[in-house]
Amino acid sequence: MIIGGGSAGTSLGVGIVHDWDPGPGSVVTWQPTPASAAKARQAPVVDAPPSSMQAAHIRCFLEFEERGLDFSRLVMGSWELPGKCDIRTMTHVINTHLRRHETYRSWFEYKDAKNILRHRISNPRDIQFVPVRHGELTQTEWRDLVLSTPNPLEWDCYRLGLIQHEDHCTLFAIVDHLHCDPALITGLYVEILTNYQSLVAGKPPITLSATASHEEFCTREKAHAESMTLDSPEVRKWIQFAESNGGSGPEFPLPLGDQSIPCGGDIMVVPLMNPEQTARFEDDCIAAGARFSGGLFACAALAHYELTGQETYHGLTPIDKRRTPEEYMTMGWFTGIIPFTVTVDPNSFIETARATQASFDENIDLAQVPYDRVLELAPWLNRYGSQFYMMNYMDAGLPPLSAVVATALTGSNATAYNDGRSPAYLYMSVIRLFDEVSLMISFPNNPIARESVTRYGEVLKSVYSRAAAGQYAAPAVQVSR
Repeated sequence: MIIGGGSAGTSLGVGIVHDWDPGPGSVVTWQPTPASAAKARQAPVVDAPPSSMQAAHIRCFLEFEERGLDFSRLVMGSWELPGKCDIRTMTHVINTHLRRHETYRSWFEYKDAKNILRHRISNPRDIQFVPVRHGELTQTEWRDLVLSTPNPLEWDCYRLGLIQHEDHCTLFAIVDHLHCDPALITGLYVEILTNYQSLVAGKPPITLSATASHEEFCTREKAHAESMTLDSPEVRKWIQFAESNGGSGPEFPLPLGDQSIPCGGDIMVVPLMNPEQTARFEDDCIAAGARFSGGLFACAALAHYELTGQETYHGLTPIDKRRTPEEYMTMGWFTGIIPFTVTVDPNSFIETARATQASFDENIDLAQVPYDRVLELAPWLNRYGSQFYMMNYMDAGLPPLSAVVATALTGSNATAYNDGRSPAYLYMSVIRLFDEVSLMISFPNNPIARESVTRYGEVLKSVYSRAAAGQYAAPAVQVSR
């Protein structure tokens, strides 16, 4: 499947690991030396907690394991490079990258749901990864190698590697989500690919801006969350949002099947708007006093109305909580979640977009308060259920992706893969790659969920098309089955 780049001439291939066939070539991965692994095991406990998203990720991994389910957790991608790889130089570049970012020095010890300890390697130079040669692998052996990447309770839950083909090589990264968000693209491309290309050309290493401390971010995040009380405005808004959803988070309007039965996961890509539609759509968003993202979520609200007849829409979306130039250069998971509530105008995209943007802006501070903290303060609320879903917006023209994504994608056969394991919940990303917009959906791989996300994608695409044409008018409600 392809997420296109329109007039920019770029695209991104996506799929699941079972479809990832890199072609013939000798495989090399970089893995820690025994001495480096021993240093990690001996790393002392430090005060900095995991971030709220890291803690939730670890808890979810263990909960799925208890239920006999294999939790989807790996972020994977690849780029192609011409010629033969200089393994010695690449080894230097990879170790420089791993030592530069604080998150790679941490591993977590799970005591209980509220007590997850961080161990930290004191000296970055104790991180030493070396190339391990695997020779040529069959597609099945390749898949097994990818899926053998250590789990999030192990220090080295990330792998970098390459496949050396006859006249080019493919560099790949497999990183547990514990240590990354979309800034992974910037970190890997600038610090590994670009630096490697500079060194093999006989040039000095590229000059990099300073990084921030991910641990300091985690500490600030926890301190702010713990300062909240039931009387805090942000907490009151979160409670109101959850109570309006039956005491939990928003639920997908169509059935997703029995997720207690192991079925793995799959992804689907739905093209939403071509370059001409995107331009017209953006003009309409501006006319409504909304940003592009506000218009996107307004379309989700209208699609939800068309499927359910409900004129109030509740949505959740992740947001990057980086704030400083140094943090934008830092690997780690810096994400928060914003809830928003939309009163849908069934016959007006403009009015719905205006209402969506207003709610989003009013609630943006709620991203600083993790929902798990709200549950501690309001124990009558519930954790998210099996129908829970979330929609993300990713714009390749905005940080942290904008600095590198054009050069990273052009002519490099760039790919991104899902590990095909069971997703924590149904997750959708609306992706703007320069001048085209696509929807990527990660869903439980069962027939009921597949039928539902197919139908949802068709309805959402129809809403976008009518909104982009300036002709939005709601059809008869298609009540969910």
